Amino acid sequence: MARERVQSALDAMGMGDRLRVLPVSTRTAREAAAALGCEVAQIAKSLVFKLALSGKPVLVVASGANRVDVAKLAALVGEPVEKATAGFVRQATGFAIGGVPPFALEKPMETVLDEALFELPSLWAAAGGPHSVFGVTPAELETMTGGRRAAIGMPGV
Repeated sequence: MARERVQSALDAMGMGDRLRVLPVSTRTAREAAAALGCEVAQIAKSLVFKLALSGKPVLVVASGANRVDVAKLAALVGEPVEKATAGFVRQATGFAIGGVPPFALEKPMETVLDEALFELPSLWAAAGGPHSVFGVTPAELETMTGGRRAAIGMPGV
């Protein structure tokens, strides 16, 4: 199962006690924040985009309170980006939309971290399914993903 893959990766990093399975949906940033009793901004949502020319995936981990500025993202990665289909996301990550974690992905891919995440002391991210999340600090997120920080978020969910 997808959640077990995330748990194994967390165990390997010495973070095995971080995963939580909740009785309600955490599929969206708003649902996750409500279930956890935290701010929407503290949800580190994993969004996959498709590079329009090369067809490669790029993972953006953004604050749940932000939308991704696709023009800034395109400038950062050097080619236009487009929204990925559910099938593309599953093929690239091994996870379904609503449960994509920021690491333990099926294939390595470029990862960009929304600079807004680093303004918060703690975050929650998807852990493989629509009811599972794990707690992480921004610094831990940066280490586990190898992602680069960039100001690509803009207010609005």
